[in-house]
Amino acid sequence: MAIAIKMPALSPTLEHGKLAKWLVKAGDSVVAGDIMAEIETDKATMEFEAVDEGVITSITITEGTENVPVGTIIAMLEGEGDESAPAAKPAEAPTSPAAAPVAMIEPVITAPIKTGDRVIVSPLAKRLAAELNVDLTKLKGTGPGGRIVKADVEGAASGAAPAAAPALQEPVVAALTPVAVPVTVAAMSDEARAQLDDRIPHSVEKLSGMRKTIARRLTQSMQQAPHIYLSVDVQLDALLKLRGELNEVLAKQSVKLSVNDMLIKALGKALIEVPACNVSFAGNELIRYERADISVAVSIPGGLITPIVQDANGRSLSAIAQSMADLAARAKEGKLLSTEYQGGTASLSNMGMMGIKHFTAVINPPQATILAIGAGEQRPYVMDGALGIATVMTVTGSFDHRAIDGADGARLMAAFRELVEKPLGLVA
Repeated sequence: MAIAIKMPALSPTLEHGKLAKWLVKAGDSVVAGDIMAEIETDKATMEFEAVDEGVITSITITEGTENVPVGTIIAMLEGEGDESAPAAKPAEAPTSPAAAPVAMIEPVITAPIKTGDRVIVSPLAKRLAAELNVDLTKLKGTGPGGRIVKADVEGAASGAAPAAAPALQEPVVAALTPVAVPVTVAAMSDEARAQLDDRIPHSVEKLSGMRKTIARRLTQSMQQAPHIYLSVDVQLDALLKLRGELNEVLAKQSVKLSVNDMLIKALGKALIEVPACNVSFAGNELIRYERADISVAVSIPGGLITPIVQDANGRSLSAIAQSMADLAARAKEGKLLSTEYQGGTASLSNMGMMGIKHFTAVINPPQATILAIGAGEQRPYVMDGALGIATVMTVTGSFDHRAIDGADGARLMAAFRELVEKPLGLVA
């Protein structure tokens, strides 16, 4: 049975690696545990072990080849033994540079190796014997089933008597409890991942283009933008009162103003008051914006999109409400133009309507600011030196520290809180 040997993921972050050195060649026999190659990962040079028994029939990637993608077939193996009882395929586990790759041990039936007239020797021991001029036919192997291993060859070369080989026994069933080894899906081969998944009822769904874009952009943001988080508690009672009064007037225009609409306006005005936060980081340049275009996170089937309320600082609350209602509706229908969700100078993500009290948001690159809005709830609150009950929400700003200093971020949070707690500034 032909078995494809693939480039392994020897570290959780490995996507490509260098096949530094082959320790076997076509025609060599290998069993599980033999070191077949040395792989240079993004962190260290590590040994790659065989997981199946058989004969190497071909080497498809030559040693010294760089940037070999994980999963690429690097060699072919012709399996030995009874195909009705194949050897287990251990899952590769993530390792640190100080530790060799660890295999997860699965329940497996093992049988002694029947040698006949054939010398059973590991490729490493075979190569070492040739270098040290040791006659393999005169050695008694101490490996599994009498197999000659490296220690046997080294012992013979030094004149030490080899240890007695263990007596052959009837086939035995290995312990049914797997060794507890940390395993992450990211570090597994395709075969190992499938082996793990088969134990749990599951379905497989291909990522949509939107989900792939979300994954790529947010990963890029967390890896490249050093986030700094600043939180403030904001009293909402005055804003809620003003909203109620405005909605009584706007009802005649069939416009309904939401708390989120007012927060969009507050962030827009705060960014103009603190222009140091209305910026984007662009490598060797800092882009400063003269108006505030607010990207608003909207959950849609299959992902998240951020339609943009342009000129949020200059538009009226009713205009923002109408624009946001239109953008959100078309976003959920997938009818937004690219210019309506690409760009923006800062973002706002509101999960208060879901009852979330506090969270941190990932910066939406290339922007440098995003506010995470928590739920408004009644809390004990000190007002004018006296303890009372107030409707309070927690707001957390995430700032790209490459572009925005902590003090500037703090000024933005203070300006935002001032506008919310004294909301007449939103209609001035």
